[in-house]
Amino acid sequence: MLSYPIVLLCVYGVMSAVTFCLYGWDKSAAKKQQQRTPEKTLHWFSLLGGWPGALLGQKVFRHKTQKRRFRVVFWLTVFFNLIMLAGLCFFLQEGIAKGWQTLVLWF
Repeated sequence: MLSYPIVLLCVYGVMSAVTFCLYGWDKSAAKKQQQRTPEKTLHWFSLLGGWPGALLGQKVFRHKTQKRRFRVVFWLTVFFNLIMLAGLCFFLQEGIAKGWQTLVLWF
């Protein structure tokens, strides 16, 4: 059975690879004036773990680096993804029952 850290690394790796390819695809479509990948789609993939690939795609393809609004939303997806990851790790470490008890005590 695979451990949780290995599974998380695989999920982040796959999502990052897919997101990187989406950035490349979108940049190519922009150059050819073809149908583009919606920004909302790029943000969802970033939020769901593909943000490392998105960051690399922005650098490699020089894509989506000038639009301030896009960059702000992108960094918000990174922030929320890391919050979700921290919460997941906390619950996996503590167990669901104890995790909920601790969460209730905090709030």
